Amino acid sequence: MHRADSSIPLPIRVGWLSREDLLASLDRLGVLRNASADVLLTSDVFDRQRLESFRVVQRTVGQLGFRNGAALPSIFTRAQAVGLSLCPAITGPYLRLVMAGQESAPDSVLSNGSAPSGSITVAAAPLDDDDDFPKGFYLRAVNGVLWLRGYRTTDTYIWSPDDRFAFREEGSSREPGP
Repeated sequence: MHRADSSIPLPIRVGWLSREDLLASLDRLGVLRNASADVLLTSDVFDRQRLESFRVVQRTVGQLGFRNGAALPSIFTRAQAVGLSLCPAITGPYLRLVMAGQESAPDSVLSNGSAPSGSITVAAAPLDDDDDFPKGFYLRAVNGVLWLRGYRTTDTYIWSPDDRFAFREEGSSREPGP
């Protein structure tokens, strides 16, 4: 199991499992999902997976220079300006498998209209512009139970300076697709 140390780039490989094998791997690990994660996992992006290897780094909104928080488009733009990239949309479940040692959150609140404490949001382009469709995945551990959850947001929602995102480290290698 890998413990989440946000200061060290984490190598990851995505796209190497079929959707069915990916879901079975999450189930074997005991990962729980919310309905939004299940919606994302049915997306056809998982039918068109591309094999890629890269490194993931974590940054808080504050570490990106937003002391008062920022909206998602600004967060993504600033991250790219400092050499970070968005992860492929399929990264969430693979990162959940790699980060099986994620520390439990300090509380057990699963949904409160903001990023929950102890969560790591995967920085990826949304699959759909509709505000009612989940925008992406986040990882959380609650009372020793691993979660892969989907989240909804708008482009105007202000993320807290303490909210943590997982980005692709620029210059990470790419492997040819199948």
